[in-house]
Amino acid sequence: MKLGILGAGMIVQEALPIIKKTDINIAGICATPKSKEKLEDLSRKYDIENYYTDYESMLNNETIDTIYVALPNTMHYESAKRALQKCKNVICEKPFTVSLDELKELNEIAKEKGVILIEAITTQYLDNYKEMKKMVMNGELGDIKVVSANFSQFSSRYNNFKNGVISPSFDSKFAGGSLMDLNIYNIHFIVGMFKSPKKVIYEPVIENGIDVSGVLTLVYDDFVCTSIASKSCNSFCSMQLQGTKKSIIMNKPSNECESFGVYEKGYGIVEYNFNKYTHRMESEFVEIKRIIENSDYKKAEEMMKISLYTMCVIDEARSYL
Repeated sequence: MKLGILGAGMIVQEALPIIKKTDINIAGICATPKSKEKLEDLSRKYDIENYYTDYESMLNNETIDTIYVALPNTMHYESAKRALQKCKNVICEKPFTVSLDELKELNEIAKEKGVILIEAITTQYLDNYKEMKKMVMNGELGDIKVVSANFSQFSSRYNNFKNGVISPSFDSKFAGGSLMDLNIYNIHFIVGMFKSPKKVIYEPVIENGIDVSGVLTLVYDDFVCTSIASKSCNSFCSMQLQGTKKSIIMNKPSNECESFGVYEKGYGIVEYNFNKYTHRMESEFVEIKRIIENSDYKKAEEMMKISLYTMCVIDEARSYL
């Protein structure tokens, strides 16, 4: 696997040491001309073969077989599409796209070209998440009756946003906001276990045209999920899956799943931690590398189904904005 990275922002700078640790060959990195100095620094620091200020030039590098798209949300679709049309595998940062139709189109192109298309979403690859999912699917909790989630994290960019200095994550033109930035992890957590709900309701708190926080309700046949996310205030991050026998209680953000507890009346809480790696992104890149290098289309299709469920929810929730 020879990777080309599109973007040089915060998520790329966090991911680069993890990508290097997994022995992925980074053959190129691309950003806008104004980021040339940053590209030079990153190339030196992480021993990246080439840097580009023109995306087409990186796509024309035949040694690069995979593109990691790490740009603002509204740029994911077009950037991924161009890469797929060049027969490159694509790893795309969350949210995959800003609409279900966009993702469906990308998926069809990937199938036509015979390449892997996969979302970079930490939750699905964490061992603690997989173990929780097994417990739910095996019926260890009994019948699920209530699911509740909260991912609230005061953004360092919020005060600037209030003063008119608006970053992409707070800009409606880039599909920013708490739904797309934070609540998407909760959605992935939930639909990865329970698939698509039969009803979606979103109640956003809007400031300057963007949802700085919001409460998402997902209605299933036998239970209801409430999922809170906020970029304008802090809270105790949590996830609870309440069953008729036992409950899972996770007092961690859903993008990390650092540990979780299983509560049973009369026995208290038993704590678990199955994660192999300390950094939340490592499991993700280890598995995605394996999928691409082994052409594991079956696993890629399994992950795509979860991404499609997620985009179904996102589409309905965004209709409330």
